[in-house]
Amino acid sequence: MKVLLLKDVYKLGRAGDVKKVADGYGRNFLIPQKLAMLATPGAIKQAEKIRQSALTERTRLNQEMGAVAEKLQAVSLTFIARAGETGRLYGSITTGDIAAAIERETGIHVDRRHIAHQPLRDLGTYKVAIRLTVDLIPEITVLVKSEGEEEKAVEAAPAPAEPASPSV
Repeated sequence: MKVLLLKDVYKLGRAGDVKKVADGYGRNFLIPQKLAMLATPGAIKQAEKIRQSALTERTRLNQEMGAVAEKLQAVSLTFIARAGETGRLYGSITTGDIAAAIERETGIHVDRRHIAHQPLRDLGTYKVAIRLTVDLIPEITVLVKSEGEEEKAVEAAPAPAEPASPSV
């Protein structure tokens, strides 16, 4: 089925594009969500008008979200989780966990579906992309540490020296 996209659709195309999609995808998702319409000859004539209006809307959104993107770019999150000796987590750090941590740290609400990363299942440092708009995708740094690492760091730090008492 050929459809004319009315809005930008992630991993499919931009508004005004004519795309060939599976019948069920077009009929059950794109058309009911008002993301696309059937690509009839009359609709294709409107494609340029749709492209222009989508371009102005995309530009406006990018300007609004630019400050949010800069703020998110500077965010660094640290998660403490239980892990085995190999560095594999017993659970995982999900996109929902990351979204909640971003909201706690910055006050910016990010939908978990806009975080473009699989759940984190190993210790380490990760760059996680967040899709604010089609063109604006800032990356945040996520550090996953083991519960034991923090305790070891505290033990390894030398204790403050006590003042020497005069011996009698």
